[in-house]
Amino acid sequence: MMAAPAAATGLAARAVTDIRTGRFERSLAGLAAAGALITAAEIFTEHDSASFGNKMMWWPIVIMPTMVPAGIAGAVSRTAAKTVLPVASAVVVANGLQGTFLHWRGILAKPGGRSNLRYNVEMGPPMFAPLLASMVGGMGLLASLLRREGDR
Repeated sequence: MMAAPAAATGLAARAVTDIRTGRFERSLAGLAAAGALITAAEIFTEHDSASFGNKMMWWPIVIMPTMVPAGIAGAVSRTAAKTVLPVASAVVVANGLQGTFLHWRGILAKPGGRSNLRYNVEMGPPMFAPLLASMVGGMGLLASLLRREGDR
């Protein structure tokens, strides 16, 4: 039974070593790209099922995919990781925060508003989904701030 905690400890030690040596920056940029691809697909299917009833629903469909090439470029190029990646990431974070506001506005606009909040939260737009999109942008921002392998 001690194998699992030992493996977890070894994994944590490896992560700390990767962060200290700069190897984690490239991995996180790549993970941000992968996360953006998956998140963009999810956003599209959810907004499509709502028939893109509000024109603002198109914004994350346009913005989120920009993280894919930015994350890949950040994983490959030191320059891109410090220039392109933080810009794309900041735009994704801002759009996620905007989406959170719009989703809450949509929840409160449903019949009953605040007095029917539990039902409206369950049946309205997903209240935390845009924040999850912001987390993908946050991963890109964090990757752009971390030191890179070979940097002193």
